[in-house]
Amino acid sequence: MSAYIIVEAVITHPDAFAAYAKAVPPVVAQYGGEYKILGGQASALEGEWGATKIVMHEWPSVEAAKAFWYSEEYAKIKPLREGTGEFRVILVDGRSSQKLES
Repeated sequence: MSAYIIVEAVITHPDAFAAYAKAVPPVVAQYGGEYKILGGQASALEGEWGATKIVMHEWPSVEAAKAFWYSEEYAKIKPLREGTGEFRVILVDGRSSQKLES
């Protein structure tokens, strides 16, 4: 079953962030991830979003997403992001066995 890494980012130093943004996609692909959203233009429909950018990767499984996140390759890249903004990252299981109440 699919899983998703979802990132909320407010980039404060885009020039410094560029090195991180260039280095991550090959590692995402190496571990089987695929970008579904990559910080494109967004329009708030409800609530305050400000300068928040969204990134979402799809993974074949939770285990594949964790293999990427805790990989040696990503550990070398992640420090490039430090001091470039504020980030929140969540891993979401793409399927729920629980039905929504009506």
